Amino acid sequence: MTGPVLPDTFLRGHIAHRGLHSSGVPENSLAAFRAAVDLGVAIELDVQPSADGIAMAFHDYDLDRLTPKSGPIDRQSAATLTRVPLLDTDQTVATLAEVLTLVAGRVPLLIEIKDRDGDMGPNVGPLEDAVIADLAEYDGDVAVMSFNPHSVARFRDSAPHLPRGLVTSDFTPEAWPELTAATRNRLRDIPDYDALGCTFVSHQRETLHMARISDLKARGAHILTWTVRSKAQESEARRVADAVTFEGYLP
Repeated sequence: MTGPVLPDTFLRGHIAHRGLHSSGVPENSLAAFRAAVDLGVAIELDVQPSADGIAMAFHDYDLDRLTPKSGPIDRQSAATLTRVPLLDTDQTVATLAEVLTLVAGRVPLLIEIKDRDGDMGPNVGPLEDAVIADLAEYDGDVAVMSFNPHSVARFRDSAPHLPRGLVTSDFTPEAWPELTAATRNRLRDIPDYDALGCTFVSHQRETLHMARISDLKARGAHILTWTVRSKAQESEARRVADAVTFEGYLP
């Protein structure tokens, strides 16, 4: 099964990781997304659900690292979250709808749907459906991806027009202690790529040498990579990757 092709705009080379964040400009904030738009680079962002099922631009499962609040993000309503400050700035947690309004098709958007199952299993759906609803009227280049193949399957089945891919890595026990060994071993081989109708992967920079990545690239898959933190790392990654998800430097 072949899915929608990743738009060429993603392959111009640079994707800002969680927006173009920096000191005083928090990750996944409207300010970070505005800075990426001003620079003219694509944006990668994460989504998590609010208690009332709204897709929020936020990476972590808990609020502790980035806000003065604590506890799971999905215990707070969207209305509450949009008043929560990020890292002692005037930025607050944004809804995906607010991000779409801000970006308005000016740069490509790469949306990562965070796993809601806990072991990359089938207990997913509401967050994916919220993203699909938000994107229904969006006019701009966008693609969706997730570590969880079941999440990507939801987009295949419910929004087959959206370009979709998998976020991938070598899934070591040290980096993924929350996953069972069976899940880690399965996902490492990226077995679901064809059945899901993917046309790209976003793969861990440090393991771009994996044979499976070489195989996918040879078969025409677009290879994106995360997370590139210097021009030296970028130069190395580009031996394999079509585009880099970067932070901490300006391309």
